[in-house]
Amino acid sequence: MPSLKDLRNRIASVKATQKITKAMQMVAAAKLRRAQEAAEAARPYAERMEQVLANLAVAFEGRDDAPKLMSGTGKDQVHLLVVATAERGLCGGFNSNIAKLARDKARSLIAEGKTVKILCVGKKGFDAIKRELGQYVIKTIELRGMKNVAFSNADEIGAELLSMYADGEFDICTLFYSKFESVIAQVPTAQQLIPADLPTDAAGGEGGAAAVYEYEPDEAEILEDLLPRNISVQVFRALLENAASEQGARMSAMDNATRNAGDMIDKLTISYNRQRQAQITTELIEIISGAEAL
Repeated sequence: MPSLKDLRNRIASVKATQKITKAMQMVAAAKLRRAQEAAEAARPYAERMEQVLANLAVAFEGRDDAPKLMSGTGKDQVHLLVVATAERGLCGGFNSNIAKLARDKARSLIAEGKTVKILCVGKKGFDAIKRELGQYVIKTIELRGMKNVAFSNADEIGAELLSMYADGEFDICTLFYSKFESVIAQVPTAQQLIPADLPTDAAGGEGGAAAVYEYEPDEAEILEDLLPRNISVQVFRALLENAASEQGARMSAMDNATRNAGDMIDKLTISYNRQRQAQITTELIEIISGAEAL
């Protein structure tokens, strides 16, 4: 049984940890609001971009001159998995859930005889993947020095993906991130970036019927500019969704940790009081026994 001094030290240690988790919870709550607003503001733009591309894609159905970013290379042998996670931990299962989805996808592709390459965006993604799939990781991009994610960061990642695709380094690119729904709900998501996996109902709009558009300049010229831009836009949306999901997961995890610390302090305090009472009782018995012996 631990001594009273050990119990006092343990209680003081848990209280210090509780102060840290409470402070981290409050910081995450402050950052969550801004991150959530940024993620929600980016969604309409990214979704509208997909609708425009879907409308433009109708003109290239069945044509051999369709852009490669839309039609693909005609093969599906080499897959690039872009795993976007956080730079820091202490956010519950946020990082591990994204890594698990990517690992499951990689295992299934390897079982089918496909070639898998992994690009990690975020230190924690690489840490979660390197033990099992470290030999497939070709590069890790860290954004630790960035206070807030900017479009320029996503544009650099998008440019690198386009360069790799132009060099024939992969056939299909899939992006893994966590979509923010609420403080307690973040959904790991896999989105195919290259070739563009456009929603089948996006071209029809809300009514479901395909609208007729006249484009100036023509569709090919517009797609030449929009398709590369769409890669950066979708990456930017994923980074913003990740930022909001990370703060929401950290806020929830630190709240649970603070509550658990409080429960532990209560249990340790009870143990301390019981042991102290037992020690006092033992000392009284010894005093009484000594007095009676005299």
